Amino acid sequence: MPHDGEEFTEPPSDPALRVKALESLLVEKGLVDLEALDVLIDTYEHKVGPRNGARVVARAWVDQEFKLSIQKDCSAAVKKVFGFQGRQGEHIVAVENTSKIHNVVVCTLCSCYPWTVLGLPPVWYKSAPYRARLVQDPRGVLAEFGTCIPEEKDIRVWDSTSEVRYLVIPERPIGTEGWTEEKLSMLVTRNAMIGVEFAKEASS
Repeated sequence: MPHDGEEFTEPPSDPALRVKALESLLVEKGLVDLEALDVLIDTYEHKVGPRNGARVVARAWVDQEFKLSIQKDCSAAVKKVFGFQGRQGEHIVAVENTSKIHNVVVCTLCSCYPWTVLGLPPVWYKSAPYRARLVQDPRGVLAEFGTCIPEEKDIRVWDSTSEVRYLVIPERPIGTEGWTEEKLSMLVTRNAMIGVEFAKEASS
């Protein structure tokens, strides 16, 4: 399964081609600076959004009451505590990874995704191969990300929709007892909150 920066060989979808054509036209007419656009996309994909989610996860790791509140109504709790909200952040459901269960998220119809806590969806999340294969062979797909799930651990695949989106709370890494929320949040990646990878180890 390709990671960021790698693309599948299948041709882009018609909407993707239309977006590319529109982008090229705007750049050609000087209405859009391509470098500035790239920086903006990178910021939302890798920094702003995922860091929001990382703060939510870190708080859940250290605050049992908060963890219970996001399990009950994640969108409301996140808005109340952190102020994160938006059209792509309604009806978020938090699912927790444990020693017995590993959760992973996909959107089989398109690319529904909780932007307010994860930023923009990565290219591979929107790809047809990921959307189809994760449902059929989740253990195999996760292994391609370098995430090997023991056979004795159940894997639950959650299908996001326009009505319900998911946030994975990864297992807290061993050796992080006594860490501050800020330090813990640095171990939480976007991919861990989708469920295709684990949180970083404490030594990372």
